[in-house]
Amino acid sequence: MANRSLTMNKIRQILRGHFEGRGSKQLSQLTGVARNTIKSYLRRFKETGLIYRDVESLSDEALSELILGPPAPQQQSKRQEILSALLPTISKELRRKGMTQQRLWEEYIAKHPQGYRNSQFKAYLSQYLNRRSLTMHFEHKAGDKVFIDYAGKPLYITDPETGEHIPVQVFLGVLGCSQYTYMEVTLTQKQEDFIESCRRMLEYYGGVPRAIVPDNLKSAVQKGSKYSPVINETFESFAEHYSTSILPTRPRQPREKSLVEGAVKLVYQRIYIHLQNKIFFSLEGLNEAIRTLLVSYNERALRGEESRREQFEQLERESLQALPSLPYQLMKVKISTVMKNTHICLAEDKHYYSVPHQFIGKKVKVLHNDDRVEIFYRYHRIAQHKRDRRKHKYTTCADHLATSQRYVSSWSYDYFVVEGNRISREVGDYLAALMETKPHAEQGYKSCAGILHLAKKAGTSRLIQACKRAAEYGIYTYPIIEDILSKNLDTLSPAEEQLDDTTLTPPHHNIRGKEYYS
Repeated sequence: MANRSLTMNKIRQILRGHFEGRGSKQLSQLTGVARNTIKSYLRRFKETGLIYRDVESLSDEALSELILGPPAPQQQSKRQEILSALLPTISKELRRKGMTQQRLWEEYIAKHPQGYRNSQFKAYLSQYLNRRSLTMHFEHKAGDKVFIDYAGKPLYITDPETGEHIPVQVFLGVLGCSQYTYMEVTLTQKQEDFIESCRRMLEYYGGVPRAIVPDNLKSAVQKGSKYSPVINETFESFAEHYSTSILPTRPRQPREKSLVEGAVKLVYQRIYIHLQNKIFFSLEGLNEAIRTLLVSYNERALRGEESRREQFEQLERESLQALPSLPYQLMKVKISTVMKNTHICLAEDKHYYSVPHQFIGKKVKVLHNDDRVEIFYRYHRIAQHKRDRRKHKYTTCADHLATSQRYVSSWSYDYFVVEGNRISREVGDYLAALMETKPHAEQGYKSCAGILHLAKKAGTSRLIQACKRAAEYGIYTYPIIEDILSKNLDTLSPAEEQLDDTTLTPPHHNIRGKEYYS
């Protein structure tokens, strides 16, 4: 085994040097391997049809079998034969969500008590998985991730009027466990087309994986980062609607998206080739042809095992989360400034939505569709409301307001009538009549608040009498109540009420009579 590993290092040096342009003589001098042996290695590699970039993803075992052929067969014991026959099924079971190697060993040893102990079982399983690690799809649990990307080579539709060839973008999605593939074309990679492609992909699968893994394209990732990428607000909203997560690949880490890049290479060979000499005059026509070819692609067997569709049906379909009852609606975006009343205005409807008061004066990003309005500050959502199309109205969340604003925001006709009735029926009726004398009830809110505040200064019993006296005058204002209380007119006896105003108040040219309040 050690000699074979040493040989594999030499072979990798030879292949790398060959693709860098070195001849067999120079390679022989560098590696110490005979020229005829080098020529033999290169001939066998060319017969595989692979390119050097493929070598980097091959394990030593896989590359060894390609160049040197399979290792000499070893005599297997009875229990090794039994385990070898079970390994394909065991590796398949390992892809199920929640399945572990420990649990698989327990099931194995229960059926085969004379079988291998735990450590040896895991060693054979690991060896088997490594031999099949060309794509490493066994690491992906059922229903866990879908990998998405755009193919590098565009397809084309033809303008029926001008005959112009219009390039279109090819969107691909691949489920990690089963490799079940989705493909469609759109005019652009812009956010609208990207989000709609993701929506149709999930509907094609009939469910939602727990994570979507995109490349760092702008429609998905606002700012790429190895440790803390910033997700585009619209894509983040899309993920929340479908109860999934976004896990962008790290920049310059091609192995993290190797599954979808491998799918891109395969669709070049098995789908593109059937479309090359055909003319399509619309996206719909091209996508219809792709759907037909995609059925054959997904039903094709993988390395002599089940097809992608069979693996999807057996392993992955039931592990996907259910689709929401309503599909995602793409959201429009606008920039707005939070006003001093802690609201932003959605100009399209002339309706106002509240934002936490800490963001007064800040510029925020407003996303909206037919159903809801979401407000973001520096990529973090700070408010969400149900959309209301009533003009010049306010949608307010009490938690967004400062303490003083919360008190004022609770004011209404019913609020003041209820607060007045808590003191007495007379006070409640007086406040109601005061608001009804105004062209708009809101114009009387401050007066009502002032009258209720007088109960703290003069006491509720005096306020009740003052409201009675003012109601008898037919005057409904805050100043009359304040005047009655300050001059103790609420305490007059019935006999004193009959006295003339001049008796109650000394004559003076600066003193207002009751006519003033009417």
